Amino acid sequence: MSVDPRQHNEDQADLLPSKLHGADVLRTAVVGLRTRKLRAALSALGIMIGIASMVAVLGLSESSKSELLAQLDRLGTNLLTVQAGTGIGRGSGELPEDAAAMIARIGPVEVTSVVSTVDGANVFRTDFIPEGQTGGISVQAVSPDLLDTLGGTVAEGRFLDAASSTYPATVLGSVAAERLGVATVAGTQLVWLGDQWFTVIGILDQFELSPDLDRAALVGLAAAEKYLGDDNVPTAIYVRAEPAAIDAVMGVLAATANPETPEEVEVDRPSDALEAREAADDAFTALFLGLGGVALLVGGVGIANVMVISVLERRSEIGLRRALGATKRHVASQFLGEALLLASVGGVGGVMVGYAVTWAWATWRGWGVLVPPIAAVGGIGAAIAIGAVAGLYPAVRAARMSPTEALRIG
Repeated sequence: MSVDPRQHNEDQADLLPSKLHGADVLRTAVVGLRTRKLRAALSALGIMIGIASMVAVLGLSESSKSELLAQLDRLGTNLLTVQAGTGIGRGSGELPEDAAAMIARIGPVEVTSVVSTVDGANVFRTDFIPEGQTGGISVQAVSPDLLDTLGGTVAEGRFLDAASSTYPATVLGSVAAERLGVATVAGTQLVWLGDQWFTVIGILDQFELSPDLDRAALVGLAAAEKYLGDDNVPTAIYVRAEPAAIDAVMGVLAATANPETPEEVEVDRPSDALEAREAADDAFTALFLGLGGVALLVGGVGIANVMVISVLERRSEIGLRRALGATKRHVASQFLGEALLLASVGGVGGVMVGYAVTWAWATWRGWGVLVPPIAAVGGIGAAIAIGAVAGLYPAVRAARMSPTEALRIG
């Protein structure tokens, strides 16, 4: 009895195991999620919030650090501030008048600038002042090289020089100018300083390393002595030293500025405050990353919940597919694919939202936008890993259903 070869090949084809290609898994996963759009969207949203939080926190942290490094590069870390402290000595709690000159003799010191607070002087826009009212703006007598020492810039007009420091002229800090309502120095701008008129010749940009000067009116040392009766006792001395010798200079500044009672002298480095602020920001970064991880975990639980409910609701579909020849691996691949697709959509969306938040905040603060690549790659990778873990149990549960049981229950 002869056998038709074509019939034999067809019979052999019927015995071959069915195949489910990657494209088929993706298509069935999309169809499965589209039938439950709202539930799937809410699950993806949980992952998106977690990833967005982590990406935004890392992006803002890196953007802030880059801004700090730019500030330190621009302003330098070799600026020191010498001030009178309380101490436990027998001194007056003031720096000696010749403290700046003595500090200038230290070899690695490049420049020194003196600031002397003028006590009892107030600044107003008018000379009609109610009795007892204060302007809330301090008056500081400064040396002409202060701007260069602090790395400051002039927003309007010019800074004090050797000539203007002897006349009733003043330069306003950024906050002081705003409070007085002085926005320009065009023409002749006068302020009532002490008990006479001073001409405003300049307005400064914000001082990054000495914010106290932003709320002050600056006058020359000679003018403060002549017109305001100031004794020019230094309140603070700003020192620029060679960067390589900065620690050595810090070690001898107190004894040099006040040899009799060096314990009453405080020496600090303003850039340390910037670095301390960044250290505090790092602590908050770790906290927010932890909160982002919690949100990501909650999103993973949401995906697992959706997939388990989906398995229960689609038992008849699972039974029918198994009866038509789908293997356990095919069923598991379908449900695992749905979980991975949900997590991937949430991960990509979270990275985009996190980058948008970083861009908006950094732009508003005037920072450079910097999102580390590890944040984007790691965010999507973490989302996929969470999706895989969350979808594994529902996928295995669906695969273990026998066709007859699934059709009977469904």
